Amino acid sequence: MRYLPLTADDRADMLKTIGAKSVDDFYADVPESARLHGTVDGLPNHQGELAVERHMSKLAAKNRAASSGPFFVGAGAYKHHVPASVDMIIQRSEFLTTYTPYQPEIAQGTLQTLFEFQTQVAALTAMDVANASMYDGSTACAEAAVMATRATRRKKVILSGGLHPHYAAATKMLCEAQGIEVVQLEHAIDGELALADAVDDQTACVIGQSPNTFGTVTDLSPVAEAAHGKGALLVSVFTEAVALGLVTPPGEMGADIAVGEGQSIGNGLNFGGPYVGLFACTQKLVRQMPGRLCGETTDADGKRGFVLTLSTREQHIRRDKATSNICTNSGLCTLAFTAHMTLLGGKGLEELAVLNHEAACDLADTLADVPGVEILTPRFFNEFAFRTPVNAEAVLAMLDEAGIVGGVRASRLFPGDHLGDVILCAATECTTPEDIAAYAAALKEII
Repeated sequence: MRYLPLTADDRADMLKTIGAKSVDDFYADVPESARLHGTVDGLPNHQGELAVERHMSKLAAKNRAASSGPFFVGAGAYKHHVPASVDMIIQRSEFLTTYTPYQPEIAQGTLQTLFEFQTQVAALTAMDVANASMYDGSTACAEAAVMATRATRRKKVILSGGLHPHYAAATKMLCEAQGIEVVQLEHAIDGELALADAVDDQTACVIGQSPNTFGTVTDLSPVAEAAHGKGALLVSVFTEAVALGLVTPPGEMGADIAVGEGQSIGNGLNFGGPYVGLFACTQKLVRQMPGRLCGETTDADGKRGFVLTLSTREQHIRRDKATSNICTNSGLCTLAFTAHMTLLGGKGLEELAVLNHEAACDLADTLADVPGVEILTPRFFNEFAFRTPVNAEAVLAMLDEAGIVGGVRASRLFPGDHLGDVILCAATECTTPEDIAAYAAALKEII
């Protein structure tokens, strides 16, 4: 039953109160060309439930699942194998219903899983402390920038040329609303160290990414030293959490804040979301951390228990005292991350990372043998950029016709930056030798 509590008279009274003639007045700022007139094309009018299900199933069949063929898309979201046991665990009733612990003292199970998650993220990033998750990697990056301005009492943030454009956009939007200056360096395949030269006495933080959008792995230690020398902070970003099983973690490079995307562990592509943002920092900055922090304690009887140690978000504190306006977190995605990490363990994660790197190396070597292909990324984990002699959009379209999802054109992420012939591709443990051979064969025919 549809929930329509308002009568026509109720609506008329409300419109009169706010001075609008009709609901259409609310959309006056939307251009006429952007408005939908009539019904949605392709959808039948007033059909029975069975007919509608059939029609929608035909529309859904036009989509191609990532597992239906060779798949080389990365650029911030990665196709990894998620063990069936992870799905079984998170669908148990005691886990499936976990959500924000408004009454933390009686939500011990929820708090314990969040505490375990924090412990894993802190160990993964080699940082002192981690919070109980953010929405996703991009919003975690934005929150890190604002946190750095609070900690340093400065109003300038510098973004590297290799930072993922979606992360940069989210950061710019949040900072602009708070009067924070954001400086974006020119895009660069291997230019993270340029942050060291860009930092000055007015800088709150520099934000670098490794592996960056082009897949380049960089030791950010020189950037950390330069930033600290000017009284600024280093925010280290990652979009591929599995990389931390093999590359130097942010904490060992001197990062003050580490943020990134946890989708790669325990979570599928999910049509682009929901995902789970990871956020960690040094002990010195813990009280400036957004969101919330679960801690371990003992109860009156001396038994182990869990509490919300810090809850400085708007749901738990006055708005003017809050460190962030995050209103929920990715609780179930967090649980999937924790379940998968627990099953892997440290050794399993390292072995998984090695499989990813080996697959990417095989892919790069094979594509490099295709006449006209130039590998652009000098050091990579499981993702790299390459140039073709043909327009990248056309190449990817022809690969798609051959049943191969070949990656992401760089011009989609960096429009207008003369990257029309560059493709970003990724290989994971799900990439087979047959997939790589099919990619190379199809590419040879195309170019």
